[in-house]
Amino acid sequence: MNELYMPIINSKLYKECEFIFPHLTDNTFNSKEAIDQSDLFIAEVSRASLGLGIEIGRAEMSNKRILCIYNEKNNVSSCIEYINADVIGYKNSEDMISKITEYIHKLKCYS
Repeated sequence: MNELYMPIINSKLYKECEFIFPHLTDNTFNSKEAIDQSDLFIAEVSRASLGLGIEIGRAEMSNKRILCIYNEKNNVSSCIEYINADVIGYKNSEDMISKITEYIHKLKCYS
């Protein structure tokens, strides 16, 4: 969790955009509401997770833009190719932040 959340929290991007980190919220966190209120759903898919798969499905059913990121050292589940998402690999935390930032900035240009 720290390897994913902390680089984002410490980045310039965190000051530009609002991020919701489910594992850093209280017990009243409602992922359905958070997804419904979001413009972009970012999923770290380096490790398979049933809960994350459900949330990705919910985001897709809500017609949300989905960005799946993964550490290039890992194999991504073949299920990812069946969802309507952009998929980006990264090498390390700096590369992850750079690629997420570039992706979001491109979205803002086309909005």
